Amino acid sequence: MNYIRSISLIFFVTLWTPIHAQDEWREKLDSKSTELWQPVPPVITPGSVVGQPPSDAIILFDGKDLSQWTATKGGDPKWLVNDGAMTVQRGASSIKSRKVFGDIQLHLEWRTPTEIKRNGQERGNSGVYLQERYEVQVLDSYENQTYSNGQAGALYKQEIPMVNASRKPGEWQSYDIIFTAPRFSDKGTVVTPAYVTVFHNGVLIHNHVALKGPTQNQGFPVYEVHGKASILLQDHGDPVSYRNIWVREL
Repeated sequence: MNYIRSISLIFFVTLWTPIHAQDEWREKLDSKSTELWQPVPPVITPGSVVGQPPSDAIILFDGKDLSQWTATKGGDPKWLVNDGAMTVQRGASSIKSRKVFGDIQLHLEWRTPTEIKRNGQERGNSGVYLQERYEVQVLDSYENQTYSNGQAGALYKQEIPMVNASRKPGEWQSYDIIFTAPRFSDKGTVVTPAYVTVFHNGVLIHNHVALKGPTQNQGFPVYEVHGKASILLQDHGDPVSYRNIWVREL
């Protein structure tokens, strides 16, 4: 019994001594030794209300014109601009930003039609494509059943949103997206995949999710080497509206 106690005491002392030594070493440090003064973060002015662009944002749509966009088929976009919003016109083609981006913080607001004519994927369908490849689904998912990795907020056909935070059709909704672009080696292999964090109407629905590759409607995603690319808004045939679109480069 004494032998067991002795072994236990030795074991306790062995574990306790390094921790105790660390505590003594920490107590001898001046609190200033752990203060970092460089680099100094740059000062920006935040928006006056939630969702409004900060001072370092790149404004892609301010409700006035489509000068920051081009049609994916070429030429000026044919979407309707009215009352501070731009709306998809059937057959006008998708549009993409003239400026290309890598890592970004993206804010945009969108609205599906108030009048419900169809259901499933044919109800207020559009999409936000990051680097023209990675889609965050736009859909009227308020009391509208469809496949889960195709509902509003889904990383289309890849990741189901954690919750359905959809508002009623006709109400404005928001996406706040943090996107980290994929990195490729000189040989074309994926060093790190793309990562996406999404807030839908202020609710976290994707938390630093790794994408498997570009969005595919059929088959499975496979990465292709690419650099910076545009933000693309999809024409899926439904009159979906967008407003207040801005980006911060990270």
